[in-house]
Amino acid sequence: LFFSFFLAARADEGMFLLNKIDQSLMGKMKKMGLELSLEQIYGPQGTGLWSAVLNLGATASFVSSKGLIVTNHHVAFGAVQRISTAQKNYIETGFLARSMEEEAPVPGTEASLLLSIEEVTKDVLSAVKKGMTDYERYLAIESKTKEIVKNAEKKGRVECEVRGMNYGMEYYLFTFIRLKDIRIVYVPARSIGEYGGEVDNWMWPRHTGDFAFLRAYVGPDGKPAEYSKNNVPYQPKTYLKISAKGVKDGDLALIIGYPGRTYQRLTSFGIEEDIDFRYAFQIQTAKDLIQIFEDFSAKDKDAEVKLASLVKGLYNGLKNNQGMLEGLVKANLLQKKRAEEKASLDFLKTNPELEKKYSSQLSQVEALYQESKKNRAKNAILGWIGRGSQMTSLALMLNKWSIEKEKKDMEREPGYQERDIPRAEQRLKVVQRSLVPTADKKALEYFLKKALSLPEGQKIKAVEDIIKQQPGVPQDQVIANFLEKLYGETKLGSSEERVKMFQLSRKELLSLGDPFIQFASELEKEREALNLKGKEFSGALSRLMPVYLEGVEAWKRTKLYPDANGTLRFNYGKVKGYSPRDAVWYRYLTSLSGVIEKNTGKEPFNNPERLIEVYKKKDFGTYVDKTINDVPVNFLTDNHCTGGNSGSPVINGKGELIGLLFDGNYEAMYSDYYFDPDLTRSINVDIRYVLFIAEKVDKALNVLEELTIVK
Repeated sequence: LFFSFFLAARADEGMFLLNKIDQSLMGKMKKMGLELSLEQIYGPQGTGLWSAVLNLGATASFVSSKGLIVTNHHVAFGAVQRISTAQKNYIETGFLARSMEEEAPVPGTEASLLLSIEEVTKDVLSAVKKGMTDYERYLAIESKTKEIVKNAEKKGRVECEVRGMNYGMEYYLFTFIRLKDIRIVYVPARSIGEYGGEVDNWMWPRHTGDFAFLRAYVGPDGKPAEYSKNNVPYQPKTYLKISAKGVKDGDLALIIGYPGRTYQRLTSFGIEEDIDFRYAFQIQTAKDLIQIFEDFSAKDKDAEVKLASLVKGLYNGLKNNQGMLEGLVKANLLQKKRAEEKASLDFLKTNPELEKKYSSQLSQVEALYQESKKNRAKNAILGWIGRGSQMTSLALMLNKWSIEKEKKDMEREPGYQERDIPRAEQRLKVVQRSLVPTADKKALEYFLKKALSLPEGQKIKAVEDIIKQQPGVPQDQVIANFLEKLYGETKLGSSEERVKMFQLSRKELLSLGDPFIQFASELEKEREALNLKGKEFSGALSRLMPVYLEGVEAWKRTKLYPDANGTLRFNYGKVKGYSPRDAVWYRYLTSLSGVIEKNTGKEPFNNPERLIEVYKKKDFGTYVDKTINDVPVNFLTDNHCTGGNSGSPVINGKGELIGLLFDGNYEAMYSDYYFDPDLTRSINVDIRYVLFIAEKVDKALNVLEELTIVK
């Protein structure tokens, strides 16, 4: 009975593929206030609300016929950082183009627009043959997906990818166009767009104007093109109208976006790994890197601007991981998952046929996780070293490309084919805007010392060999000498030199004798060995988990929606407050008065003077919400969200934009693993606050005139 209730409470929760919305789901939404048809949400021919939504690394959406895009301030933060300097710091001041001619191009910023979704499960799995090893299985699936993508991309100037759902229960081909000329139109000041900073991050009540406007351009022929003065605004098939009517408690809220990762289908062994190791490692590493980069930022304004996006990302991940770990432990989720797995196996025992087919996979999955533990610390450091040190990442990238380019195109690793070259070259150039070699050097020193402290059996030979080269010399001095040579003699600090290196053959690249490339070449040997183990692990999961999940479906008597994996998803909910603890109830809406109440004049609660003046004059125009008799700022819904959903349009029952999702609540961070309908909330900036700031504070009238506002 407990498990029946447990499941019933979660029955309507989910991040659905757009092509899986059925009449049952539509019926539930109709009862909640939906006035749209299925075709108006998802038209398979590329029409409907979904065709207004973009992947910008997170989520964004078209809001005009001239390619105007709205997303979160923090989603556009990296782009704003790349056009900023210590002298013209648009991160702090904000940016407003009064005309299209003034809009700021940002090389390296791209947006993907999905055109179609097609199931290809049978085609992919046709490559799997009886008797294959798990590694062979992995390679067969990889090869088949590359073949499917290649054939699909022959149809025109489109890009494609095949993504597996729930460990390979299903596979889908996603076809999209990549808009390569994205320009900044309007971003409010940081003191509005990031109001509350890390203090308020992931928290409620919230008072943040987390929005930004961009624009997509294409070539004169209407096709995607790199930046050119001759480019013209992209004309989308669909764009969202804006509702100025606002929201009230209980209103239907639809969300379409690109959620990154959820772990609803993760076994107890994966949850145990996350609790015991992954989150603790990531939390400590993020803390240490933040300290390193903030020390440099405090001494140098130019470094502060260049490192701003990196530091912001680390802070965001840190608090997320802290909340995730705290929530998993507090919710006792590991024990709940183990109990659920036991109940599933107990059910199978009641039917000999089901037991024979579905009961052995879970123990085999456990054995896989036990084996993977042997290299987890080494794996974590080798993964993080390429994130925390950009110079190491660049060296690893150039070295790997030189290896892969020696292979035939279809035999290369995904991400290293001819189709990926333009994006790789772009990255080699744009990374210069965030590169601070002195800070990077300190970060690499940190990782080298962490690597040297690894236990026996997980040592990184490329790092151990550094110490062996200078026997008798203190370890810290050896590392200092190594780093001095690495950063003093490399040419990786120059974008022009990096692009030249990219054009070289492997033999030519190694003949340069660049110390960073040599170090990366040695590191790659370690990474490749672990990569092989990772492929075996993934191949085994793709063999075991789909069968195991079929057994779970038989037990639950329902189809399992797939975990989020960066593909376009849809979910629905309603505007609703929540109770985080005993005797506390949070209202669904915050106000401008709350923004002013928090003001201290110092970051992160430093309102711009022009906002304070507007408040003093009570110059609120038509933006007052009658329920609170104030200008609305942020509101809550009980939709499920995760990383990647930032910037997702929040849409009412008529298909109109009512807000932008920008966060989840700290108390339910663990909803990536288990959705609690009483606690899980999405935090959204009210579109009326966006309009209010644009009109009354920043006088962005040209932007407002372009919107279709329904009053």
